[in-house]
Amino acid sequence: MKESVLSFDCEGERLVGILAEPGVGQPAEVGVLIIVGGPQYRIGSHRQFTLLARHLARQGVAALRFDYRSLGDSAGEARDFLGIEADIAAAIGALLKACPTLKYVVLWGLCDAASAALLYLESTRDARVSGVVLLNPWVRSPETLARTHVKHYYSRRILEKEFWLKLLSGRVGLEALRGLGGNLRLARSTNRPKTESRSFQERMAAGLRGFDGPVLLILSGDDYTAREFVGHARSAEAWRGLLARPTLDLHELPSADHTFSATADQDSQFEICLDWLRTRCQGT
Repeated sequence: MKESVLSFDCEGERLVGILAEPGVGQPAEVGVLIIVGGPQYRIGSHRQFTLLARHLARQGVAALRFDYRSLGDSAGEARDFLGIEADIAAAIGALLKACPTLKYVVLWGLCDAASAALLYLESTRDARVSGVVLLNPWVRSPETLARTHVKHYYSRRILEKEFWLKLLSGRVGLEALRGLGGNLRLARSTNRPKTESRSFQERMAAGLRGFDGPVLLILSGDDYTAREFVGHARSAEAWRGLLARPTLDLHELPSADHTFSATADQDSQFEICLDWLRTRCQGT
C-alpha cells in the first residue's frame, strides 16, 4: 500500500486528509471516506482510523481519512457533526479526483460521524455515494439517555443486594433518588417541545429511508450510545422498519466498547467491514 497527503478546498478553506491506496498496479474500484467524529482528528481513538485505512488499502480498497473544518490540520471556524455536509462533499470530490478508477464510494462513520453521514444523505441525495457504514450512531437527547439509564443501569442496580443495603443504611442519598425519579419522568416523556421543525434524529431516519444502496450497521454490546440508538430506532415513529430493511446488514459485537478499543474487537470490525464491501457494496 501507499499513503499520500491530500489538500483540498471546502468553501474557501483548506482541508487536509491522508489517502491510503493499494500498491502500484492495483487500481482500486472501491473507495471509503472515513468521516471523523468530533472533537478528534483523522487518526482516531487508539489510531483506529489510521489502522482501518491501511488495512483496507492492503486489501485493494482506497481509504481517505480527513479533518473537517476546524479539526486537526484543517482551517475554518469550529463546527460539529450538524454542519459538515460541505466538508463531506468536498472530501468525496477529492477522493474521486485522486483515484479516478473508483466505481464505488462508501461513507464510514463512528458515533456522531455516522449521524453526519445520514444527515449528508438526507440533505444532498448525493448519487456518488454507493454505500454507508454506520458504527454506534449518535442519537442523544435527554429522553434517549434517560431511557437507556433506566433500562440498562437502574434495572440492574435494583436487583443488587448492595443497592438495597445502601438504601436502608442511608448511604443512597436523596439526590440519587431524585435522579432516578427525574430519569423515569424523562424516559416516559413523548411530548417535549421542539425548537426546530425536525430533530436531527428524524433527519437521520429520513436520510436512511431515502437511500437505496447497501448499509452496514455495527453495534457494540458494551456501549450506552449503541443502546440508546437501538432503543430510539425501535420506538420512534420516524425509524419504524428501518433496521429491518433488506438493504441493511446488522452486526453486533457483544464485548466491544464504543470505539472497539480491544484489538480483537477492532480486528472483527475491520473484517466485517471488508467482507461487506466485497459482497454487498461491490457485489463480487
